[in-house]
Formats: sequence, C-alpha cells, structure tokens
Amino acid sequence: LSESDASRAPVDVMGLRFRNRIGLGAGFDKDGIAIGGWAALGFGFVELGTVTPRPQAGNPKPRLFRLADDEALVNRMAFNNLGADALASRIRDARGELPDGFVVGVNIGRNRDTPDDRAVDDYVAAVRSVAEVADYLALNVSSPNTPGLRDLQDPARLTELLTAVESVAMARPILVKLSPDLDPGELDALVAAVRDSPAAGLVLSNTTTERSGIRSPNAAEEGGLSGRPLRERMRGAVTRARHLAGTRLVIVASGGIGGDEPGVPPGADLAQLWTGMIYAGPGLIGETVRR
Repeated sequence: LSESDASRAPVDVMGLRFRNRIGLGAGFDKDGIAIGGWAALGFGFVELGTVTPRPQAGNPKPRLFRLADDEALVNRMAFNNLGADALASRIRDARGELPDGFVVGVNIGRNRDTPDDRAVDDYVAAVRSVAEVADYLALNVSSPNTPGLRDLQDPARLTELLTAVESVAMARPILVKLSPDLDPGELDALVAAVRDSPAAGLVLSNTTTERSGIRSPNAAEEGGLSGRPLRERMRGAVTRARHLAGTRLVIVASGGIGGDEPGVPPGADLAQLWTGMIYAGPGLIGETVRR
C-alpha cells in the first residue's frame, strides 16, 4: 500500500491523528520487532504486546493452531514476551522512522505467576515502563490463557484497575479489551463501568473459548479462538456497547475483520486485523483501508 493510499483518509480518535482506521491487533508483534514494517505495509496503527512487567516464556509449543475450514486460529500463547522495559526500548528506537499518523499502542497484561490480589500492581508496573513511548494503552483483562485474568472483568475490580493505571498513564488514552464470552448483562455492566471511568474506550473483543459450529479438527485444542467465527459476536458487542455508551467511548472492533466483509463495522471507530491477514495475506490491509 503506497504512503498516499495509507494516508488518504486520516481520522482523529482519542485525541490522536490516525492516518487510517485499520490497525494490527495485539498478539501479532508482542515485542515490537517489526514496528516500521507494519507502517510500511499500510496500517494506520499497531497494538503491540500483550506485554507484562517481567519477561515470561508463555505456554510450551505447539501453542498456535490453524482451523483452515473455519478461517480461524486457536492460540494458547499465554503472554510470551520479553517484558515491558524491552518493548519500551524498541518503540523508542523505532520512533524516528515512523510516518506521520502511524499510531503505536501497547496492550498490557499481568504475569502468570502474579497472585490475583496483586494483579493491579502488574498493570501499573508495565504502564510505568511504556507510557512515555506509547500513544495509547490497552488493558487486556480477557485473555482465556492466563488463569484468573478474566476475573478482572468485574465492574468493581475493573474500576479499581482503571483508577490505578490512570494515575501513572501520563495522560495516555486507555482502552479496555473485553471478552466475547460475556453475557449481555455482564457486557452492559462493564461498558457502564468503563464509561464512568477515566478510560477512553473499548476493544471488542478478545478470543473466545466457545467452539459451537466449528468444523476443523483443531477445534478441540485448548485456547482462545479467533477469526471469522467471531464476526457476528463482535458486531453484536460493538452495536450493544455503542448503544449503551453513546459517543462517550471509542470502540475498536477486533474479531473476524477481513475476508468477504472487510472494513470498520457500524458503531466502531477503528478496526484491527489479525487472523484474517493470516489467511488472506498482507493484501488484505490495502483492501480494508480502501473500504
């Protein structure tokens, strides 16, 4: 995608200028290895991570599986990354080579061995490491691959987390990435909690543990499922959250973007590619941006 095509429809979201509305979702480049490469491919933004305060190896391999019949993936990576300080250094080194309007977000989680009652401390520590170099922050409270992580999807606990993170975020916009497995009442309560907090918005959504309707043999693998099967669930969550939040929250659509229905879905401000690019290749970026 040429620079002119990548920048032909800039938008202002969260007080940031995005050269276009299509980004790379978290989990593809956990450690910021190819920041400039994502810009060169035409993305408007990248969400690096998920990163934790301390380095960790994640789950043993194999931990990523194709479900080709469903245009889906199952992963049980479990936040393998080199740590927040290493990522901050990589972002700092890449900054001078990035085009105008290419936004760099950082997705943050907790270390697997951190006790549940100290989870907030992990997010605060990681934010302290990356806030200076990140354009925005995304809090991952919904990965199914870290035991206890989804317990943070409780309105009171999420409010506590957002209050703590906001105090060290250096005024960076904060997003919250939620699970697609929430029932409507749970989603409503969390959207309300985020709406009434200092956060800027939501990423909808993470991977699912559901397997209904999946045909591929690898469906039995443990982990979170991403790709085309999430599309309708994602669209429903975006529509519901927009209705509840009005214009107060930014919504980033993630899950099932691409294929025969690329682009930013109704109700969302931005969209992220991931699994769709695995199956369609990098040409999907330009196709989606042009929509």
